[in-house]
Amino acid sequence: MSGFDVLTRGDVLEQALQARDYLVACGVPAALAAKDPRLWGRRAVDHSRLAWLDLPFASRYLLDKVDGVVAEARFAGLDHVVLVGVGADALAAQAIMEEHAGSGGALTVLDGSDTAALAFTLERLDRTLVVLASKSGVSLEGDAYLRILADAFRRRGLTDREVAARFVVITDQGSPLHGFARGKGYRVGLTDPGLPGHLAALSAYGLVPAVLAGADVGQVLDEAAALAPALRNDKDNPGLLLGAIIGGCAQRGPEGLARDKLALHEPGGSGALSGWIAQALAAGTGKRGRGVLVLEPPGSPAGLADAHAIALNPRQGAQGDAETSVWAPLGAQFLLWEYATAVAGWLLGVNPFDPGGPVAQDAEDDAAELLAAAAGGPLPTGRPAFADGDVEVHTDLPVPRGADGLNAALAALLARVPPEGYLSVVTYLSGELSGRYLAPTLARRSGRPVVYGSGPGYLHATGSVHKRGPGGGAFLLVTGDPPEGDPVADTPVPGRPYGLASLQLARALAEERALRALGLPVVRVHLRDAVEGAGRLAEAVRALGAAAEAAGTRAQAAG
Repeated sequence: MSGFDVLTRGDVLEQALQARDYLVACGVPAALAAKDPRLWGRRAVDHSRLAWLDLPFASRYLLDKVDGVVAEARFAGLDHVVLVGVGADALAAQAIMEEHAGSGGALTVLDGSDTAALAFTLERLDRTLVVLASKSGVSLEGDAYLRILADAFRRRGLTDREVAARFVVITDQGSPLHGFARGKGYRVGLTDPGLPGHLAALSAYGLVPAVLAGADVGQVLDEAAALAPALRNDKDNPGLLLGAIIGGCAQRGPEGLARDKLALHEPGGSGALSGWIAQALAAGTGKRGRGVLVLEPPGSPAGLADAHAIALNPRQGAQGDAETSVWAPLGAQFLLWEYATAVAGWLLGVNPFDPGGPVAQDAEDDAAELLAAAAGGPLPTGRPAFADGDVEVHTDLPVPRGADGLNAALAALLARVPPEGYLSVVTYLSGELSGRYLAPTLARRSGRPVVYGSGPGYLHATGSVHKRGPGGGAFLLVTGDPPEGDPVADTPVPGRPYGLASLQLARALAEERALRALGLPVVRVHLRDAVEGAGRLAEAVRALGAAAEAAGTRAQAAG
């Protein structure tokens, strides 16, 4: 695909055209074309915060710089790239590799969500090059994986110099990670500290891991560069129209309802591009009680009055119920959504470049304090409200006790979802249980959308809209003991008094505390037995769905 277009219809069209005319009248597209920071006030943003507009051209220097590293890696037989990054730091590179799945390279992401990826990496150490991507310092997960992998390389007989040659660090000029990497002798790629992390897909963060893994990054930049001239226009500007659609819908209309939820549809199911869009919009718009929440089809019931659907590159005649369709190749999709995020933020009256870092960093700092205080001992998980078999239920919601305690706790949580709210399912597990499997039934049972993801990456990337946005979220957190027979699940972290399982649990406990401190309803279920507990949770969700269907059948019969 070489072209790009944004088409919309129905009520969204009228709202979007009004918003677009207002944007043009206020000089927004002209100011963005000139990279004028006065759009958000001189104190709110400087010129470097708008540098992402130049990345389709400015990032070409990366290709020459990385070519030597690629040639050296291939000569050494290193064709497996491991990307260590939590949340947004990894999503753009994943999207590029999904687009270039047949490139012959391989990219594995280690983000703390599943130890299967670590097991896969440890089996391929002789072929592995490690990339650590972070705008600031080394995250808890980054520190853990660096230590585990460096130790594994040494056990293979590599010298310190040979170990250092297996690591590449992408970070901001002058960041704490910059100094750390130089001290270790790692290769370092530097970026502009002013560049917003959620709008950095076409920077070294998204491109370097992908090109090392074999993707045609030059094509991605060509696709973005082809779109760039259209973004300087007042008319025929697809980014302006998309931003007007998103921001216009998210404002409260005459009926008092904001359509601030966006259901994304990708052909073949949601992938890393949808995840990247979700974090870009969450970080760019989620603040000051406003924000856009991205939904995926499994958790998005039809007919939601406060949501609208966008289809990404739909096949001809396959738009379905989507009111808006966006056609563009991957590189153009990155630039298009970054531009639309900035425009939507302006319409919502928020600064889309205001970093959402404190939201993620505060929870990570709390997790670090929990681990330090535990000093290798048990973490302070608190007493469960009750246990249902091998499943502990931690909540401060009033839940009637009985034989179906887990079912009752889930029903109590769903009852706390506001009329314009949503449920978020976040799993902190090393096993196969995903919120994707629970979302359809929970959405039918509640009549409200269900978003989901693996921790810590999901809330790390989208936490801004959950914690600083419109509110209305209810949260189901799922934690568990390490699965029996999984030798990697509780891998010790060399030089630290904890292992990966404790790190994962500490992350969940910190997020639980942060959400409760905001007054949001939370239920955390802890699976003492990973396999049996996952089955019991799935059974409880199915029972809720069956009860709702039975109640609906009885109501129809009575009517």
